[in-house]
Amino acid sequence: MAESILFLTGKLAEKNLTRVLEAMQPTAFTPRTHQLGINVAGLMTADMIRRRLPRPVDVDRVIVPGRCRGDLQALSEHYEIPVQRGPDDLKDLPQFFGQGEIKPDLSRYDINIFAEIVDAPQLDVDAILQRAHLYRRAGADVIDIGCLPSTPFPHLAETVTALVSAGFRVSVDSVDPQELLTGGLAGADYLLSLNVDTLWLADEVESVPVLIPSVPGDLDSLLRAMEQLDARGRRYLADPILDPLLYGFTESIHRYRELHRLRPDAEILMGIGNVTELTDADTGGINAVMAGIATELHINHVLTTSVSPHAKRAVNEVDIARRVMHFAREANSLPCDIDESLISLHERRPFPYNRKEIEETASAVRDPSYRIQVSSEGIHVYNRDGLHSGSDPFELFQHLDLDGDTGHAFYIGTEIARAQIAWQLGKRYVQDQELNWGCASEQTKQDTCDYTNPGATLAKAGKGS
Repeated sequence: MAESILFLTGKLAEKNLTRVLEAMQPTAFTPRTHQLGINVAGLMTADMIRRRLPRPVDVDRVIVPGRCRGDLQALSEHYEIPVQRGPDDLKDLPQFFGQGEIKPDLSRYDINIFAEIVDAPQLDVDAILQRAHLYRRAGADVIDIGCLPSTPFPHLAETVTALVSAGFRVSVDSVDPQELLTGGLAGADYLLSLNVDTLWLADEVESVPVLIPSVPGDLDSLLRAMEQLDARGRRYLADPILDPLLYGFTESIHRYRELHRLRPDAEILMGIGNVTELTDADTGGINAVMAGIATELHINHVLTTSVSPHAKRAVNEVDIARRVMHFAREANSLPCDIDESLISLHERRPFPYNRKEIEETASAVRDPSYRIQVSSEGIHVYNRDGLHSGSDPFELFQHLDLDGDTGHAFYIGTEIARAQIAWQLGKRYVQDQELNWGCASEQTKQDTCDYTNPGATLAKAGKGS
C-alpha cells in the first residue's frame, strides 16, 4: 500500500504545490495537501502548525516547507508520525523524492591528492603545519613540501618530522638530491623526483620515489628508470610530466596514455598545477576535466598547487572532481547530474518559475511586504500594490514605496542586487538567502562540498596508497 504524505503549504503556494505534485504522478506515495491559513509558506513555524493542524492526522508522514522554523522532532512526537522539512523551493520536490536525480555515494574515490606547499623554505614549521591542516581539510591525502632552487632549507628535516608526527603523509619535492636524501632520512613517504641518474637515492631511504624522464618528453628514459626499480623490487610512482597549454600539453597527455598502455599496472602521478596555475580561467572546470582524464587513464595520483589566488580552491575542487568521476565511471554514466559543487557561476536549473507563474502568485498577494523572484525574463518585485519587472535594480527601485525606511530600503536594495546577479549569470535566487557559489566561495568545505566520512579512504575505493 502506497505511503500517505501530507504536504503543508500557504495560500500563495497552494496552486503551485498542487501542480508540482500532479506533474510528479508519484506511485510510491499518495499526496495530500493542507493549506494552513498563512499567505507565505516560508513563514510557517512549528508552533503555528501545532495550533492550526488538529490531531489526529491520518497520514504516514507530514512534509513542511524547507524554510519552516522550529522543532520538528517535537512535532513528530506530538502527532506521533514523522514531520520532515522538504526542499526550500517546492519546484525541487521531484528531486527531493528522487525523481530525475541520481542519489550518488561520493564517499568513494581512487585518486590520491598531493597538495604542494610551494614556498616551504620561506615558512617556519608552525606555518607549514597550519597550511597542511588546511589542505587536509580540503581533501589532500599527501602534503608535498616544495623546495626552492638555490634557497636554503635548514629546517627541512624538522618540517618532515613534525608533519609525520602530526599524522600527515609527506612528500619532499626538490631538484637537489641532497634535499631529497634529507627528507627521506627524516621519514618522508615520497620523494619527487628521481630519474635514471639519481636512482641511487632509492637505495638510501625507504621513501617511495616518483620517477620522471631524465630529459623532458623522453618517455624511454622514464621506462628505463622504472625497469631498474622493478628489478630491485621497489615501489615507485611514474610521472611523464604534464606540460602547460600551448607548450606541449596535448603531446604530454599522449605520453600519459602511452605509459598506461605500455605499463597498465604502474602507479602514475600527474602534476596538474601546470595547467590550473598557468591558465587564466576558473580552475573548477579545468580540475573537472583533468580529473576525468586521470580517471579514464587510471592515474592513481595527482599533484596540485594553490599558488595563484585564482587557484586557491584547487585542492577542494580536485577532491570533488575525483569523487564525481569515480562515481560516473563505476555507474557507467556521464559526469553530469551527479553534483553541482563545481558549477560555480551558473546552474543547471536556475529559474524554477516562469513569468506567468510569478504573475499568478503576485495577483493573490494581499499584504504590503515585497516578494522578489527571478525568471529567465528578468527580476520580478511585487506586493499587494502590483508587480514590477525588469533587469535594472535602479529602475525597479523607483517604483517601490518604502516609506522613508532606510533599513527596509537597504534590505530591498541588497536583495534586488542579488537577484540581478542571479539573473545575469543564470543562478538560483531565493529571497533572504545568499547566492550559492558551490565550492568557489569563502564558505568552508564543511558548509559546501564535504562528501567525506571517517571510512572514506583510498583503500575503501579499492586502491591502496
